[in-house]
Amino acid sequence: MVKLWNKQRRPLGSQRGFTLIELMIVVAIIGILAAIAIPLYANVQARARLAKAQADARALASAVSIYGAHTGTLPASGSLAVLTTAVTNSQGQTAGPFLANIPSGPAGWGAYNYTANTTAGTFTITNTGDSTGVTVP
Repeated sequence: MVKLWNKQRRPLGSQRGFTLIELMIVVAIIGILAAIAIPLYANVQARARLAKAQADARALASAVSIYGAHTGTLPASGSLAVLTTAVTNSQGQTAGPFLANIPSGPAGWGAYNYTANTTAGTFTITNTGDSTGVTVP
């Protein structure tokens, strides 16, 4: 048993391990990979916020259009809250709510702006952030 123990132990001068240069190369490779990955990750977040803003604006535009088709008029400028309640048109028909709730803008973008031109029957929904903007229609 003592012979087996002595054979497995190595003398102090021949211990194995990583050299300082090998460790420095590994750290440099990790640094290079991080330098590539971090900007790509930030770009993905910005694109996700833009996609959310576009989807929300389309949903709001659809709800405003359905509201306008049901009532014959568009909601007043800045009053998207009417889309979350049931409304009755001039013929006594009740419909709604057209949205469960008004979506909030992506993180750092703020709320959606709704502007109606009731005489022309048009409206605009906008939101800006991340040096970009979304406008529907």
